[in-house]
Amino acid sequence: MINKQIIRKFVILLFVSALLGILSRMWGFNSQQALAIAIFSASVLGTVLFWDMRLSIAFIGASLLLMTKTINFEHFLKFASFEIILFLIGMMILSGFLKDSNFFIWIVTLMLRVKNFTAIKFTIIISVMSAVFSCAVGEVTSIIFMVMAVLEICDFLEVNPTPFVLISVLATNIGSAGTVLGNPVGILIAAKSGLTFEDFLVKAFPVMWLILIAAIVFLIIWFRKPLKEMDAKIKEHGANDMLIKLISVPPDKQQIAGITLLLSTVFLISMHHRIELFLGLESNTMLFIIPILAAAVVMIWRSHRVLHYIEEDVEWMTLLFFIFFFAQAGTLQYTNASGILADKLLLLTGNNINILTPVILWVSSITSSMLDNVVVVASFIPVIQSFQIVGPAAGQKMWWALLFGACLGGNITIIGSTANIVALGLIEKERKIKIRFLQWFKPGLAVGVFTTAIVWLYLLIV
Repeated sequence: MINKQIIRKFVILLFVSALLGILSRMWGFNSQQALAIAIFSASVLGTVLFWDMRLSIAFIGASLLLMTKTINFEHFLKFASFEIILFLIGMMILSGFLKDSNFFIWIVTLMLRVKNFTAIKFTIIISVMSAVFSCAVGEVTSIIFMVMAVLEICDFLEVNPTPFVLISVLATNIGSAGTVLGNPVGILIAAKSGLTFEDFLVKAFPVMWLILIAAIVFLIIWFRKPLKEMDAKIKEHGANDMLIKLISVPPDKQQIAGITLLLSTVFLISMHHRIELFLGLESNTMLFIIPILAAAVVMIWRSHRVLHYIEEDVEWMTLLFFIFFFAQAGTLQYTNASGILADKLLLLTGNNINILTPVILWVSSITSSMLDNVVVVASFIPVIQSFQIVGPAAGQKMWWALLFGACLGGNITIIGSTANIVALGLIEKERKIKIRFLQWFKPGLAVGVFTTAIVWLYLLIV
């Protein structure tokens, strides 16, 4: 027998999507545009209500758009953004190699070898490391190793790891906004906006550090009681010298090779715009090619591990979901539904960029706390691309607002980002600890709102 709750959710899904389609028709959209809005809305809502079946829902939504001729195959493939998928595949294979080489474990042990170890130093170190790792290899890979490191140190000191896992995850989500590599939404925004890695380094990276520092200060105050408990345990165990011995792991040849390959890849990605200009290539061509070349080097060098990297480290279900969902979001642009939505939003805000930018920032932040941020960004992109009349400088402000809103909003709730879900799974699996919704929500909401407000002020000033 079908669960009554499932039936209720399905009825809500049909009702809301149909209502949005009807209202769209009443607001002046044509039949094709209204159908695109209804089907896309059903996919978004279906993803929220039936998360475990999100890939099936994406398949159904894409099939309906093609069957109703709302979009054709040529444009479906164009909007599927395969360049982003290839980029993510390359980075996933590279991350798999780094895991194999114990690169992250070595870096963690190196960074934690500090004199006069204290709880505040520990908080600062795990926060900075979480953010930097997130910038370099992505939030998911970063949080896996950071959580395991936090659990080991907390076990040694016999303290509750929950506050420190929360600190690490919150810092990871903040750091993911710093570069193109930090979060799938970063590469998605770069691909659709024309922003380069250099643009991220100049605009997003410094802001990331600003809000990270503010968040660290806030978190040290918020978690002052657990920090005092850790300091007491450090004194009790005489942990400074013992901790250094515990984490002393010398690098081997494979770890050195991993460091070399990672630094080379990040350097080449950072220089992609200059390389493209030198070779006369289309904008962002090298941005997408470099991770694929890095993955090729890994697979040639570690040929006996190729199948493992492809099967275990590449998240095919996630990538397939992205392909079909990106194509559906692109249908709004293909039918010009996003253009009409943009015009109506401009009319409501009086074409005032100082109103429009915070609207995008706060709406993307709030919705990212409830939805996967890739879903949120993919929904926003067609609309922002339609804001041509506001000018390139103002247009960039909206892209940065979308980036930071999507990344920082992920801190607010347990389901706000993939890193959150991965961290929760790890701490429950490894230590049988369950983090309750409100236990996360209180510091998460405070940090999410606080950091988003800082970005809002920054965007008003620049």
